[in-house]
Amino acid sequence: MKAKIKKENTIEGVSKATSIIPVRTGAAFLRTLWLETKEDRLKIMSTDSKIEFSGEYKAGTLEEGLVGVQGRSFYDLYRRLPTGEITLSQDDGQNVLLLKQGRRKYKLPTHDPSWFQTFSPFPEENAIEWTASHLRELIEHISFCIADDDSDTMFYMKMVPVQEEGYIEVCGLNGHQFGMQRFIHPGLQPLLGEEGVLIPKPYLMELKKWLTQEEILLNIDQKRIFVTNKQRSETLSFPISFDKFPNYNIFLSYFENPTSRLILDREELIDSLERIYLFNSETQRCCYFVFSDQELVLYSQGQDTGEGTESIEINYQGDIEQIIFPTKNLIEILTHFKSPYVQLEFTDQNGPCKITGEKDPDYLVIIMPVKVEEETYYTEEEIESEL
Repeated sequence: MKAKIKKENTIEGVSKATSIIPVRTGAAFLRTLWLETKEDRLKIMSTDSKIEFSGEYKAGTLEEGLVGVQGRSFYDLYRRLPTGEITLSQDDGQNVLLLKQGRRKYKLPTHDPSWFQTFSPFPEENAIEWTASHLRELIEHISFCIADDDSDTMFYMKMVPVQEEGYIEVCGLNGHQFGMQRFIHPGLQPLLGEEGVLIPKPYLMELKKWLTQEEILLNIDQKRIFVTNKQRSETLSFPISFDKFPNYNIFLSYFENPTSRLILDREELIDSLERIYLFNSETQRCCYFVFSDQELVLYSQGQDTGEGTESIEINYQGDIEQIIFPTKNLIEILTHFKSPYVQLEFTDQNGPCKITGEKDPDYLVIIMPVKVEEETYYTEEEIESEL
């Protein structure tokens, strides 16, 4: 293979491809960046055996061919080169890739081309258009509620159609938090099937990095999810999981009965919690909510940090006198809402709490409060989720 390319036209593709491959672990062929020259294009491909990325970029092809190089080494060199024209050529006799730019010359060892396995092409039939910004927002609203442990059944984002209502529900949970976003997309519904699809968290994070402001095309076959830009120049795909997802309708049903309800200013609450968080410690990471008439008292105390107390005017209906939340988690949840005011629904002092907002009609988050022993005022126990 031999081609002339411009760094500024290809560095983004090299970066995206390299981000997928393992850093040090895994077989050598999984750490390979594949470069293919054909017609007037340079195709860059990589995989970690599950996620596949391929991108095509303008090039002056002098000789068609395919070569594999150590991905991280190639990227580390490539990103340090100045902008301008670069010549790539393969020396078959020495099994090296020659990279030249002006007076700069480099030789990189190549890998056995028999390692290369054909990537799954984007299936055009039944592909749908989607706004990339909307998909990114869905991932942001749900991913922080997904468990990080790949041995956990809560390691996934669930996307399932609600056929009788025309909605699609996207949700995730991690044992102490649950997030759900509803939206309508008629074209996507039939691709999901009756049971919906499960997407592991690492794939979501890679997809989020890949998304730009452009429209995308998405398709789902029996094994994989595919996304590509409208120019078809870049494609990302990853496998669907067939694990079981917990029945989240069970804990949504907790809120069908009358509950205690609190409405308050979201920004004011975030500001107060961020100050109260300064008084959290390694052993006391919570904020106490104490209700008194139409006033909410927030406080936290640590032996080494001191004590912080604030009060906020609220609209409260209920009989719960005190409830305790992990401060940092609650702050993060509130930042995902757009509504000026949020509503917190409490089932009981130790039961799940649902957070909603008027300007976020199709979004909700459920958080479990912290259970604290009655006698020991600031002893925090393990959060035991009912989700």
